[in-house]
Amino acid sequence: MKKILIVAGIASMLTTSVMAQNIGASIARFDDNWLTVMRNAMVDHAAGLDGVKLQVEDATDDVGKQLNQIQNFVASGVDAIIVNPVDTDATVAMTKAAADAGIPLVYVNREPVNVNELPDNQAFVASNEIESGTLESFEVCKLLRAKGKAGGASILVMMGQLSNQAAVQRTKDVHDVVGMDMCKFMTIAEEQTAEWDRVKAQDLMTNWMSAGVKFDAVIANNDEMAIGAIQAMKAAGLDMNDIIVGGVDATADALQAMKAGDLDVTVFQDAAGQGAGSVNTALELIAGKDVDQKVYIPFKLVTPSNIDDFLGAN
Repeated sequence: MKKILIVAGIASMLTTSVMAQNIGASIARFDDNWLTVMRNAMVDHAAGLDGVKLQVEDATDDVGKQLNQIQNFVASGVDAIIVNPVDTDATVAMTKAAADAGIPLVYVNREPVNVNELPDNQAFVASNEIESGTLESFEVCKLLRAKGKAGGASILVMMGQLSNQAAVQRTKDVHDVVGMDMCKFMTIAEEQTAEWDRVKAQDLMTNWMSAGVKFDAVIANNDEMAIGAIQAMKAAGLDMNDIIVGGVDATADALQAMKAGDLDVTVFQDAAGQGAGSVNTALELIAGKDVDQKVYIPFKLVTPSNIDDFLGAN
């Protein structure tokens, strides 16, 4: 009887071990507003699932640190890894580290450079960046036309980190829209990176204005940079009714700026949806289920006419 009880006890322990799922997540940076919403959604969603433990680490925008975090997750024997890459060109090494250990890996929000070569137990959860910059730029084009600028308009483009696929694609989207017949009246006067950062965008905008650059619109790769540009323009005494400003993400701060009449357009990127979706995809991979390797959550255009639909969403 004692032997039977011991065996039953071991079986129970094994069953508990199998049911418990440990997931390690490395986020590019904790001090990014949009990524914070995504991260909190991951944590909250995992906390609401039985037997799921989520350990989240801050890579502090350091690709070497992020690689170490992934290696530590592998060494600790997690059941799956979620990565929001610091540098999307560094994902080949991340994929290899997880694949060699047989651990499922999910990239979230930022598209890995090797997205089309991911092994079967890896996936990418995000929104299609071709939509983001295109929706933003085309709306800016329409707004400029409505202001009577179809005879010619100068735009400034603020890019995110150049090592990031989203920044590259969103900037390409701007160029593609400028190349459309309807929007060829727009000319890119300046185009520089402000690395997704509000303060750096404010400094960049101040420098452009100090240099006497003329412009009718600012198209930023994200809302934080758009807000930084707005702050610089307001500090310089510009009337925001005269300038079209666009961003991407539909953050809470951005929507407040839109309510104030300073931001004209943004694009909703579902932070909570991506966060929860990455956890769900990781669990499906752990369970050995077939999943789509590209899980896209749609972008949505946000303007003053539909802003109420998005308040509190990010």
